[in-house]
Amino acid sequence: MELSMMRPREKALMQGFGGLSTAELIAILVGSGTKGEDALDLARRVLSSVEGDLHALGRCDPLRLREMHGIGDARAVVICAAMELGRRRMGLPLGPMGRVSRSGDIVKRFRSKLVDLDVEEFWAMALSRANTPIGDLLVSRGGQSGTVVDPKVVFRKALAVRAAALVLVHNHPSGNPNPSAADRNLTQSLCAAGKALDLPVLDHVIIAGMRHFSFADNRLI
Repeated sequence: MELSMMRPREKALMQGFGGLSTAELIAILVGSGTKGEDALDLARRVLSSVEGDLHALGRCDPLRLREMHGIGDARAVVICAAMELGRRRMGLPLGPMGRVSRSGDIVKRFRSKLVDLDVEEFWAMALSRANTPIGDLLVSRGGQSGTVVDPKVVFRKALAVRAAALVLVHNHPSGNPNPSAADRNLTQSLCAAGKALDLPVLDHVIIAGMRHFSFADNRLI
């Protein structure tokens, strides 16, 4: 049988999952179609509803998915579970002795937490003197355009876990990783406070989808 005539599951077994389109992968998740359309047509319609953006699909909760014709509770749960597995695989945390030595280590640890959020969250990663993570501290959660960060909260949480240094992390739901003027001012303020407390801020990483910005990499810290 020609590949073009095969069902997605058969095609995956024949040539591997890497050869399938995004719609074909979703068709495998939904399993079967509805009256008048097969599973692939249904998958294409699901993708069309989010303009083909998998990050937008990842932000859909089961209630949002159930609004699509042909996606009931079971299919909505399967799609959400697949999105969550993808996030977890993308961001497997560092082991307890994993040393943070570059911005990529920070991104790997936090991207799964932040990649599909539609609101901003601000975190502080507490480090030991050996630069190993000892705590991921949620400082604040805001809206799509920003979140309010109180330096006193940042350092109170850090001192409570006996951090020797900090890395700041937050997300930009807009998908633009470049720091705003407010981001730059906040970073300067927190760096100054950390210096006074002998609790240095080593980096501030902004995660925006699959892109990120590191203040340390850009020599802004």
